[in-house]
Amino acid sequence: MLAYVIPLCLAIMTLALILTLLRLIKGPDLPDRILALDTLYINAIALIVLFGIWLGSELYFEAALLIAVMGFVGTVAVAKYLLRGDIIE
Repeated sequence: MLAYVIPLCLAIMTLALILTLLRLIKGPDLPDRILALDTLYINAIALIVLFGIWLGSELYFEAALLIAVMGFVGTVAVAKYLLRGDIIE
C-alpha cells in the first residue's frame, strides 16, 4: 500500500512546491513573498521527509532538521529586518 501512497504524496507535495514558488515570484507585496518563502521551506521539508521514508534512509531526516532550523532563523531575521530596519542591534 505504501508503494502507491508515497509516490502520490511526493507528486502532490511537488505540485504544492511549484504553486508556492509561483506565489513567491508573483506575490503582490513583500509580506506575501516572505510568507511564500516560509511555506516553501516547509513544503521542502515535507518533500525531503517523504523521500526519506520512500528510500528508507535516516540521512534525509537529518537534512530536514537542518533545513527546519535554518528556515526558522531566516524567517526570524527577515521579520526583524522588516520591523526595525536592521537585523543586529
